[in-house]
Amino acid sequence: MPDVAGPPGAAEPPRSSPGAAGAKLAAPAVRRAGWGFIALFAAAYLGATLQLLAPLVVTLALKVDSLVGSARAPNSLSLVTGVGASLSLFANPFFGRLSDRTAGRYGMRRPWIVGGLLGGFVGLFIVAVAPTLPVVLLGWCLAQLFFNALLAAMVAVLPDQIPSSQRGLVSGILGICLPVASVTGTFLVQLFTGNPVAMFLVPSAIGGFFVVLFAVTLHDRRLAAADRPAWSWREFAGTFYVSPRKNPDFGWAFASRFLFVLAYAFLVTYLAFYLLEQLGSDKSDVPRQIFTGTVVQAVFIVAASLLGGPLSDRTGRRKVFVVTASVIYGLAMFAVAVAADVNGFLVGMAISGLGFGLYTAVDLALVADVLTGADTAKELGVFNVANALPFSIGPAMASAVLAVSGGSYGALYVVAGVCAFAGAAAILPVRRVR
Repeated sequence: MPDVAGPPGAAEPPRSSPGAAGAKLAAPAVRRAGWGFIALFAAAYLGATLQLLAPLVVTLALKVDSLVGSARAPNSLSLVTGVGASLSLFANPFFGRLSDRTAGRYGMRRPWIVGGLLGGFVGLFIVAVAPTLPVVLLGWCLAQLFFNALLAAMVAVLPDQIPSSQRGLVSGILGICLPVASVTGTFLVQLFTGNPVAMFLVPSAIGGFFVVLFAVTLHDRRLAAADRPAWSWREFAGTFYVSPRKNPDFGWAFASRFLFVLAYAFLVTYLAFYLLEQLGSDKSDVPRQIFTGTVVQAVFIVAASLLGGPLSDRTGRRKVFVVTASVIYGLAMFAVAVAADVNGFLVGMAISGLGFGLYTAVDLALVADVLTGADTAKELGVFNVANALPFSIGPAMASAVLAVSGGSYGALYVVAGVCAFAGAAAILPVRRVR
């Protein structure tokens, strides 16, 4: 249980008048979070990240390659990841809005955390046993749909339960979850090489344990039925949109995250093919090389996250950290692009760890600071489109770059570096946050 005097964020939101159409809920008063709660939250966030990251980095590409062969694998993988990411564009804000409207004894976030976990696990099982590419596509779409329901509710816990004065610290800790999930996932996958079902499901089962533990112990924010906003088609359409005119800072933060994640999507989605085609690695060596690369990257992500988040809280500044991180990540993509061997690739991964760690340590705190305070999960769901959209349009962009460049993955990672630089520029106009 959290080691605080009363659970953080447990205060009930102010009651609006019953039946008020379109009533907006003020965010509840949030008490300072204790280390017990933060540890459980981080472990669950790591588990949720592991659900999608382990397949995306290694096993999905290998599964597709085993079904269609090396010649067709890049385009087939682009199809699977692109369609799945397109579905997540709908799923994240939709389930975020449903989470904001959920009234009941189990809270606003818990039902979607547990339901998303179970449904996503079924999707991964279908992918693992799929005999054909269309079945892989079906399973991956189910996984994307349900895991995005899980993530939409999980991310909403940050503004629900963490005060602004701690968001840099907690964002930094959550930033560590990505590299830890990458290392854990690739380590587990290589342990079960040759057993495709275990390669998919063992990382998911381990991650799911921590998600369930958090869901069981969470003092969830609750919404009374009388306070639930009225439903209308206009409200439904608004699920997928936050006006950049009314909240321009949100729009610029969205653009910056989109460009940064696009660079990241190019790296992780095509990493296996980069090693095979550009560096000439043997197929049997690829899981080990990816594991080594993620370990190197993780060391630098952890260091940058632990330093960047608290330093951002202490100085009261967010933008300078996000801009610096994006520039560093862009330089890392250039290093990967010109690498002549695995050692050069590892240098690029180390630099990318610095940029990625600093970015994830501060950017989520910046985003939480520019929210309006109403419909928190819905706004974060819309913002999370910036995480999903690059994986949807990225494959088409990557295919075009590869076609123009004659199949050069070096050229692809140069484009990734330019995207990261553009993400740095996009954060400069934000005014509400220093």
